[in-house]
Amino acid sequence: MEIKDIDFKIEPVMPERLDFRIGCIGAGFIMSDCHLVAYRDAGFNAQAITSLSLNESEAAAAKHNIPKVYKTWQELIKDPEIEIIDIAIPPHLQLSVIREIVKQNDHIKGVLCQKPLAINYKEAKLIVELCEEAGIKLGVNSNMRYDQSIRALKSILNKGYLGEPILGTIEMRAIPHWQKFLENYDRLEILNMGIHHIDSFRYLFGDPERITALTRNDPRTIFKHSDGISQYTLQYADGLMATSLDDVWAWPGEGTEKDIYIKWRIEGSDGMAKGTIGWPEYPVPTPSTLDFTSRQFPDQWIRPRWDKVWFPDAFQGTMAQLLIAVESNSEPEISGKDNLNTMLIIDACYLSIKEQRTIHLSELV
Repeated sequence: MEIKDIDFKIEPVMPERLDFRIGCIGAGFIMSDCHLVAYRDAGFNAQAITSLSLNESEAAAAKHNIPKVYKTWQELIKDPEIEIIDIAIPPHLQLSVIREIVKQNDHIKGVLCQKPLAINYKEAKLIVELCEEAGIKLGVNSNMRYDQSIRALKSILNKGYLGEPILGTIEMRAIPHWQKFLENYDRLEILNMGIHHIDSFRYLFGDPERITALTRNDPRTIFKHSDGISQYTLQYADGLMATSLDDVWAWPGEGTEKDIYIKWRIEGSDGMAKGTIGWPEYPVPTPSTLDFTSRQFPDQWIRPRWDKVWFPDAFQGTMAQLLIAVESNSEPEISGKDNLNTMLIIDACYLSIKEQRTIHLSELV
């Protein structure tokens, strides 16, 4: 095979039916600037929207040509024409919304929940069970799985170009915007930002056996939090280690130069891949990158490039995988059931921090 013939599979598979009628709960940045932009570009059919702010809902509806605006989510989910619910609200509220959605399973066939699915494994499991009992397909918006570099990395791992994975690392030097509702949580960075990295490791390598996490407070974050600057390592049965350093301090402030980025690197027995995530440059559209070298293509770096970006293009994939599950009566690629193992690792990280030890996942189930 020639290098030019490699299919890096960055494009999401699309459902045959694009006109599923989608009702959107939430009209803030992640919905209006990411979900709905991606859906428009994919040809998906957003039909209704609601949020806590009627003005915000009406603005999003006008911007994205959504015909129906509801004052409350309770009204929206009762609309018999709505088939799919897309939720973009704080994680501590998702369980209460799901409790009502499952009562509408005569017309609601699928739900896409924001990540994290809940604030802990126990609540996430309840959400999964409620949807399973109602026969509603549940997908989770773990959108880093659809970042183009992560998608391409999964493809070259599947093809064996890197051989047996030995070490995986993510290094994040970036400053997230902590939403106001997070001030009421004790869990901060790992639950809300690190979860991307943990879920991506699971997507790439599967489930680990044990987890070790360390953290310190973030001096910039003035409200109470248990985890700020975080480091956590997933250890696998075959010896693979996958570790992430999440530095949300990153830049001391005015008078110093910025050095903001997210980098990842995978080392295998037959090759190595490295890349960058373009998200820290948002709203400037900055594609993520991947470079790899392999014994199968000796003495060179292979550097595929693309124009698409994580925010908002990856959000096509997270909705597409749910729609495919609904139309084919199959399990979503990022199902709620699968996501429970991501939530289990999150719980393990916080237990590791609290007890200052390595946690075996088998302890928690």
